[in-house]
Amino acid sequence: MDDQTKLEIEAAAFRRLQQHLMQDRTDVQNIDMMNLAGFCRNCLSRWYQEAANERGIEMTKDEARETYYGMTMAEWKANYQTDASLEKQEAFKTAFAENVGKA
Repeated sequence: MDDQTKLEIEAAAFRRLQQHLMQDRTDVQNIDMMNLAGFCRNCLSRWYQEAANERGIEMTKDEARETYYGMTMAEWKANYQTDASLEKQEAFKTAFAENVGKA
């Protein structure tokens, strides 16, 4: 497989993951993803931002989230986010520290 084809396939897989998380499974909470997998939608938007910044494209965290989510974080939270139990919040602190770093 040539490099361009590989890049296009990787991009298509990323777009499908984005669709799955942003449209097909809005019921899955970020906190559950982070606690189980060590990453969430916010991580994906941060990685998007980091890739843009590495290429000299200025992008803030909020701009990256809006690009990835297709809406502002406030809109996402109002439409899809549910309250997390204290148990999930405590597990998140550990998962975040292990996978992202200190908050």
